[in-house]
Amino acid sequence: MRRYLPSLSALHAFEAAARFMNFTKAAEDLGLTQSGISRQIHNLEKFLGVSLFHRSGPRLVLTEVGANYYRELALTLDKLQEITIDAVRGRSVDSSLMIGTHPTLGARWLPRRIETFIHAYPDIPVEVTLAPADLNFETTRLDVAILRGVGTWLNARSVELFAEEIAVVTSPKLIPLGTRLDNKDFAGFPLLQNASRPSIWLHWLRLSGLTYQGRIQGTRFAHTEMLINAALQGIGIAIVPTCYIEAELARNELHMPFGPPILSGDSYFAVYPERKAQLHSVMAFREWVTRETRGYRKPKLR
Repeated sequence: MRRYLPSLSALHAFEAAARFMNFTKAAEDLGLTQSGISRQIHNLEKFLGVSLFHRSGPRLVLTEVGANYYRELALTLDKLQEITIDAVRGRSVDSSLMIGTHPTLGARWLPRRIETFIHAYPDIPVEVTLAPADLNFETTRLDVAILRGVGTWLNARSVELFAEEIAVVTSPKLIPLGTRLDNKDFAGFPLLQNASRPSIWLHWLRLSGLTYQGRIQGTRFAHTEMLINAALQGIGIAIVPTCYIEAELARNELHMPFGPPILSGDSYFAVYPERKAQLHSVMAFREWVTRETRGYRKPKLR
């Protein structure tokens, strides 16, 4: 008997549209036109006899049927991808590992350490990618993510790696090495802003016990990597997690004239979907990263 299945092209189009909640982005992801995505989804809705999307003003919204269909379809496509890769590689995709993380952590902290995992587990192929801001552990293709937070993610397990410490840093080009300033003097320097953590200056003030009534403004950068590079050029002072700048601090390219690091209240965690907790690659990475960060310097509150 012929299977009651829609076309794979229609399923791909729907999965991408539901993932991005945007036909244009889905089209870009699949290399199609927006009208092509719309046509495929129309054909899928006609085949199923139900509506998968409706519009709420300018927003695209999944219907209840569409949301349930997407949830199950994402898992099914992941499994189809796995068995396809199994056939090509001649080994189980369970042995591979897709790691997601924040841009700066993935650019600075992880590369200095991942080599030891690669050497310890040469049979586990590794792919490092960005973890989306709206990461959904029920449907994600990631096997594990290294994230900053308080330890709670829906449909996921987590293990704490280390507490985050933050500090006000600058280049010797702006403030000479060896200079020690009072925290309340921070406003006398250009303040670099981090668009990905817009409240970090206010957070630092609160943690430092300072009351400040003035405006906090300055050149804004999209993410921490840009912020660090700006601080290195002496453009201003910046608040940065010190785990990102260990090398720069050791080489005195950046220093902390306003005092030692303080705990931000967040930690970094290895987070992985409940449904992938027993994969060999995930268990291997969890054990490795826990060992790698054991004894990692934990800052003390001042």
